Amino acid sequence: IIKGLGFHHIALKANDFEKSKEFYKALGLKEIVGWGEGDKSVLMFDLGDGGRLELFAGGSDEYQAEGKYMHFAMCCDDVDAAYEIALKAGATPFKEPKTVPLDSYPEKIAIRIAFVLGPSGEQLEFFKQV
Repeated sequence: IIKGLGFHHIALKANDFEKSKEFYKALGLKEIVGWGEGDKSVLMFDLGDGGRLELFAGGSDEYQAEGKYMHFAMCCDDVDAAYEIALKAGATPFKEPKTVPLDSYPEKIAIRIAFVLGPSGEQLEFFKQV
């Protein structure tokens, strides 16, 4: 119905822009373009597969959106390694890596997942179908 429809980016308003910027760079995301300054700074990262993360400065612990995303999931080849890299980059452990068999349809699959909290308390999931 919508021609050319696809995923482009997810936006995150960071409590500490510089800390978040360095964290996502440590995960391997590449800076594409940035604009603005101070609390109006914005930086777009490439996730490596064409998807993007748009990082905004000026966040606070008080910000609450009416509708809220639960987490930001990134696919990867090795969930355990991604989890460890994120922890070394400053993430807080949230849910350790585990394999989850799903009672899914039309076929049964299993996934390997792990969760960390990023610098602004955002939930990040590392995901792989196994």
